Amino acid sequence: MMAKRKGKSRRRVKDWQRRYRQADGEGLDEAHDSETLQKQRVKIPASRDGAPGEAELADLPRSEGMVTGLFPGGAAVRVGAANLLCRIAGTFRAPAGATALAVGDVVTIALARAEHVSGDQASDGDRADGVILARQPRASALSRPAPGSGKRRGRYDDEPPEKVIAANMDLLLIVAAVRQPALRPGLIDRFCMVAERGEMASVVAFNKIDLAPVPPAVQAELDGGEVRTVRCSAATGEGLAALRAVLAGRRTVIAGASGVGKSTLVNALVPGADLATRSIRAKDQRGRHVTAAATVHDLPGGGLIVDTPGVRELATGITVAELPWYFPEMEALAGQCRFNDCSHTHEPDCAVLAAVETGEILPRRYRSYLRILETL
Repeated sequence: MMAKRKGKSRRRVKDWQRRYRQADGEGLDEAHDSETLQKQRVKIPASRDGAPGEAELADLPRSEGMVTGLFPGGAAVRVGAANLLCRIAGTFRAPAGATALAVGDVVTIALARAEHVSGDQASDGDRADGVILARQPRASALSRPAPGSGKRRGRYDDEPPEKVIAANMDLLLIVAAVRQPALRPGLIDRFCMVAERGEMASVVAFNKIDLAPVPPAVQAELDGGEVRTVRCSAATGEGLAALRAVLAGRRTVIAGASGVGKSTLVNALVPGADLATRSIRAKDQRGRHVTAAATVHDLPGGGLIVDTPGVRELATGITVAELPWYFPEMEALAGQCRFNDCSHTHEPDCAVLAAVETGEILPRRYRSYLRILETL
């Protein structure tokens, strides 16, 4: 067996170091090399170095606010009427098991003092207004399992098993168009499932009733599931007063397929919102995605509404393995089934079927599970 030629490896390392120093334009000693690599490991962008350092945080004034947007290394936080750009403290630790920060989270921030502002708009525009220190527990969460969350996870996996889209919301407003695009009862069912999993109430707003009536069968199914419905038209204004009454004083997140008129509805409910809207493609009657990120709007009658991207985030891409996650009462019993891959539909010794027969699992919940399972 030939011995390894260590000298050749050393020469390669030295050649790499020499080229690295030449590209930098000067000779670098080992200390300078270490300092340069250390800077590259910093997570906060260099453009935000003007924010208060970790050592100063204890002396800064504190305030609480709501997260209204996210960006790499930080978040936009609304404190009163101001929207502040805040970086995340190195000591920030979020509870395990879900996304660290999401729109709607209530956070504690350390506010930057006036001396951190130079008065130069060109430079101050890149400075952080504060530092996020902590996040309060969530009362509710509109979420979905993260990709691959059903797989066995190692002890060093960093990806949380739950991806939170919006937190601390009271209501999920599901917008569905009766026509243009065509009504999709299965998608409504999925959104209701997502809301119940996140411990949120759900309301279905049938939009565009000026084009067609709501199908009686769809209305009857929702009435049987105790889901509140509102019929309205953002174009004509019909039914908007009833919808405003439902949303008043509540934190609402709006969801639905593309093209159903979510942005148009927000424009009608919130004066001055001026959200971009686009028409329906004539070829396939599908909507075009308009909202690029979640945005928060104050409602005139109190409360707020969060506008989320269309069909890209929730109620789509659900797999058979992930479906029980949305039904916690079934997920808790799945381990008692005879078969590990039990579908809870026909298998012998199925704990879920037994719970349905005894009434431990509500019949409407099981019917919803079956309807969604048929579409996967």
